Amino acid sequence: MKLAINASRAKSGGAKNHLISVLSNIDPISYGFDEVHLWIYSDLKESIPKRSWLHIHSSSFSNQGIFFQLCWELFILYFILKKRKFNVLLNVDAGSICRFNPSITMSRDMLAFEPGEISRLGFSLAGLRQICLKRIQCSSLKSSVVSVFLTKYASNVIQNCCGTMPNYKIIPHGVSNNFRNHTKKVPWPNNEVDNIKVIYISPIFLYKHQWNLVRAISQLRSRKFKIELLLVGAGENVALKKLQKEILTSDPNNEFVTYLDEVEHNEIPRLLSSSHIFAFASSCENMPNTLIEAMCMGLPIACSNKGPMPEILRNAGEYFDPNSPISIRKAIEKIILNSKYREKISRLAIKYSNDFSWEKSANQLFLALSNLANE
Repeated sequence: MKLAINASRAKSGGAKNHLISVLSNIDPISYGFDEVHLWIYSDLKESIPKRSWLHIHSSSFSNQGIFFQLCWELFILYFILKKRKFNVLLNVDAGSICRFNPSITMSRDMLAFEPGEISRLGFSLAGLRQICLKRIQCSSLKSSVVSVFLTKYASNVIQNCCGTMPNYKIIPHGVSNNFRNHTKKVPWPNNEVDNIKVIYISPIFLYKHQWNLVRAISQLRSRKFKIELLLVGAGENVALKKLQKEILTSDPNNEFVTYLDEVEHNEIPRLLSSSHIFAFASSCENMPNTLIEAMCMGLPIACSNKGPMPEILRNAGEYFDPNSPISIRKAIEKIILNSKYREKISRLAIKYSNDFSWEKSANQLFLALSNLANE
């Protein structure tokens, strides 16, 4: 059998990590696939693992404007798959408009389905884009034979918007062994309120609320906690300006906030192991990769109470309202001052992280693809 994977517009960090991790942890031949053909944009080719069964293709259209990308998917890719008689297509993103069937389509974008988040964008091109994406994603998911969601939360919210999908599966992401094997961690300070290092790894978007975390850390410092914050993630223009404004207000002398642009994924374990607390202040997620990575390394976690975060973290963290700096401050303060609680949630986080495995995720996905192809 021949499997086609359409990842021609999978350009986000999470999408790339998912694609690389799945292909690194699967033997498709054991599922009946002699050939796997992958369509990606050209810049990603060097990152994909080399396998005898894997054939990598890229189109010149993938590096052009969105109109040309969509036309390529709708007409050229569809024609290729029909002509070469592929057995099944995997769309790694619900933004695809290729209507080849049988197909499985994955949903990984929640922003278009969260009304409160879209309203942050106001009347703008970004807001209009999300409205269009919502329609495209609903159409793509409903036209596929099987839809795949990363969390129960995402499944419920999206199906409430798009309508019930009779054939769907929930297949979460996994965690790389780089995190499981990285056991060297910075010890908690002897004086428990001094030299505390908090880290938040996430792109700078309006729904990520980095500025509220900066203000919360400033409040903790005013309460005599010696605490520093490391923010890691590339910035979107409007949100980045908002963050920079808050840093100028709360930390004008550059005393406690450090901001790093996007770093290589293999650097993240080192950054996490150099920190004492992981904060996650997003209010819109399909599945938060960096959250499960921090869980895997046993960091005590102060976490947003929105979206799928309580589903993932369960009782292994202290929750807060990401829209409230005071709520964030209280959550971090509790972790700092209560050593027994801190140790308890760290142990539970490691335990729950064992539920997330790239090998398990890859095998569940290929089992679904194999069953569909054989049908």
